[in-house]
Amino acid sequence: MQAGPAAADWRDWLALLKPRVMSLAIFSALCGMLAAPGSLHPALAVVAILMIAVGAGAAGAFNQWIEADLDARMRRTASRPLASGRIPADEALAFAMILAVGAVTTLALATNLVAAGVLALGILFYAIVYTIWLKPRTPQNIVIGGAAGAFPPVIGWAAVTGDVTLMPVLLFLIIFLWTPPHFWALALFVAPDYARAGIPMLPVTHGPFATRRQIWRYALALVAASLAPWPLGLAGALYGMVAAGLGAAFLLLAWRVRVSKVTEPRAMAEEKALFRFSILYLFLLFAVLVVDAWVMA
Repeated sequence: MQAGPAAADWRDWLALLKPRVMSLAIFSALCGMLAAPGSLHPALAVVAILMIAVGAGAAGAFNQWIEADLDARMRRTASRPLASGRIPADEALAFAMILAVGAVTTLALATNLVAAGVLALGILFYAIVYTIWLKPRTPQNIVIGGAAGAFPPVIGWAAVTGDVTLMPVLLFLIIFLWTPPHFWALALFVAPDYARAGIPMLPVTHGPFATRRQIWRYALALVAASLAPWPLGLAGALYGMVAAGLGAAFLLLAWRVRVSKVTEPRAMAEEKALFRFSILYLFLLFAVLVVDAWVMA
């Protein structure tokens, strides 16, 4: 007789929140908050960051609830708590809904309705627009869906200022343009998993050569957007010089992916190198933005 799935523990509930994705949301939201003009009481700032994290976690839980069957078909995601059956679907859905409502309500009470509204929009966008509508239907899923991960710095900025101006829009644009080359670099070397699950990721539908061309084009757009705050007077020379250096490194790695041949053994190594550097790139870019804002203050 075959044994059923093991009972869930706290690590499964944590995994349901996608902590790696949550960490990016926390960091970018904190940077948006610290770079914004004005200030927020430290206690309220902690509450705001916590609620942004909880909201991001709720979005991740909704995503896994919707995609449990797909996750079960992919080697990379088959061990997730819902896909493996360790957490019942109805409990996961209730958990996600409680977290989402609680995060948006608490953020509204702690800061303002603008920040809470953007948080609610981000959760709905990730769960409905990206997961339900885009991901199973179009190879451009990650392009438009990348907007979901671009909301946190806008929320952090709005929590302090109560509005959304040009600078948080640029921060949104940077993450929006960063997502395709970051995610497609990963998708290139896990494409068989997506094909097996029937998910129309670009490497599956259009092949590696087309994907590499798109990575290069988005890398160019990303670097241009990352430099924009400097000539627009929204950031200083420190940010501009570091952004230029990071952008040059990003373009070099993206170009290596662009020109690598599928049959070459080093092709996967180039893709992995771009994927790993893209994470460091975004963290350093946002970190120097905060330092630059403090220098200019």
